[in-house]
Amino acid sequence: MMRTFAEHQHAVRELLAPIRASLGEPAGFERVTVAGHDGSRGPAALGRVLGLDVVAPIDLPAFANSQMDGYAVIAADLVGAAPGTPVVLPVGAVTAAGDHVAHHAPGTATPVMTGAPIPLGADAVVPIEAADPPRFPELGADRRTAAAEAVVAFDRPAPAGAFVRGVGTDVARGERLLPAGIRLGPAQLGALAAAGVTTVSVRRPVSVLLVSTGHELRAPDASLDSGQIHDANTTMLAAALRESGARVREAISPDDTAALTSMLAASARHVDLVVTTGGVSAGAFEVVREALAPLGVEFAKVALQPGGPQGLGLARFPATGDDIPVPVVAFPGNPVSALVSFELFLRPVLRAFAGLAPDRPRARLRLAHDVTSPLDKHQVRRGVLDGAGDVEVGAPSSHLLHAYANATVLVHLPVGVGDLPAGAHVDVWRIDD
Repeated sequence: MMRTFAEHQHAVRELLAPIRASLGEPAGFERVTVAGHDGSRGPAALGRVLGLDVVAPIDLPAFANSQMDGYAVIAADLVGAAPGTPVVLPVGAVTAAGDHVAHHAPGTATPVMTGAPIPLGADAVVPIEAADPPRFPELGADRRTAAAEAVVAFDRPAPAGAFVRGVGTDVARGERLLPAGIRLGPAQLGALAAAGVTTVSVRRPVSVLLVSTGHELRAPDASLDSGQIHDANTTMLAAALRESGARVREAISPDDTAALTSMLAASARHVDLVVTTGGVSAGAFEVVREALAPLGVEFAKVALQPGGPQGLGLARFPATGDDIPVPVVAFPGNPVSALVSFELFLRPVLRAFAGLAPDRPRARLRLAHDVTSPLDKHQVRRGVLDGAGDVEVGAPSSHLLHAYANATVLVHLPVGVGDLPAGAHVDVWRIDD
C-alpha cells in the first residue's frame, strides 16, 4: 500500500530526530563573533541558534540615566508645586550623554539630556516641556553652565523615579540575558553587544551532502550534447537547504551504483544527512535505489503528485570500517517533484533545527476556475492569485519548473478530492515570501 503524505512526513521527522539531539551537544558547538570585523561582513552569529545560555556580565542599564531631556530634581523639593504656586529652583550644571556621573545639589534643577547619567542625589526627571520656561536656558562658553541667575519653575510634583531608567531595569548582572535555543537576529545581537558580549557558543548547522544523479546531467555552464540537460536540482535544492539553515556539500553522480556507493561512503563520517535526487522509481536505471536499498534505505510510493516515489532510511556503509549509519532522504529527479518533496517533507524539519519558522504562511482561498485532481493522490499544484485574490491553478506536470518559478502559492488538493468548481475553497501555502 502507498503511504499517505502525512505518514511520510512523520517518517522523515522520526528519521531526523537524532540529528536535532546531536546539534544540542556542547561538544559540537561553535564559538562565533557577535560583531563583524569589517564593514563588508556581518557578524558570524547572525541567524545562528544559541547553544548555551548567556548570562549578563553587567547591569543594563549600567547606571541610572534619564529617559527624557529635562531637569533632574529631588522629588521632595517639588512636593508643594501646584498651578499658581510653582516651585522655583536655580539651574545647575548640564549633564549630557557620555558625561561622568555628577553630583546634584539639593534645592536645584540639573539639566539632563536623554541617556545622560542621573546626578547623584537626584531621584526624578521633569521633562523639559513640563518646565517653565519649556526650554533650557542659554549656556555659557563652556556649554555646561547656565547663567548664575537662571531659574526654572515647576507647577506640579514629580514622583520619585519619574523618567529615570534605573540600574539593571532591563537585565541585572548575573541574570540570563538570552536562553539557549534562541535564534540570533538583530535584537538578540543588539542585546549581546549592549552587554559587552563579543563571542557566543552556537549550535553547528546541519551538514548535508546533496547528490543529484543521472548520466544526462551537466553543469549549467557546460555545453550540451544530444540527450543531455543542465542540472537544475543541485542549484535549486542547495539554495533551499541553505535557506533552511543547512551547510551543504554538492555533488553530481552518474548512473553508476559503485561510484555512488563509494561517494556516499567517503562522506559518511562528515555529514549529518544525505539528500539525493533521481534514481528512486521502478525503471531499469534507478541508481539510488540499487545502491542504497541493500544498505538499509527503504523505497516506497507516497500517495502524492508530484513526488510519488520516495526513499528514506539509515544507510550503513561497512566498507568505511565504522559501519556508520547515515540518514538518507531520496527525492525523485524531476525538478518540480524534487522541490515539492523538499517543501513537504524536509524544509519544515530543517528550519525547526535552525530556529526558523518551520511552516509556510497558509490560507484557505477560492478557486478562480474549475480544477480536476486524481482521487487517490494528494496533489500539489503551483498557482498564482488573480486580482480578486482567487487562485489560478497551473498544470500538474512535474517538469514545469518555469511555472513553479513564477508561482506564488502551492495549492493542496488532498486525497478524495476530484473535481472542484470555481469558487470552491482550497488550502494554499504562500511561497513568495
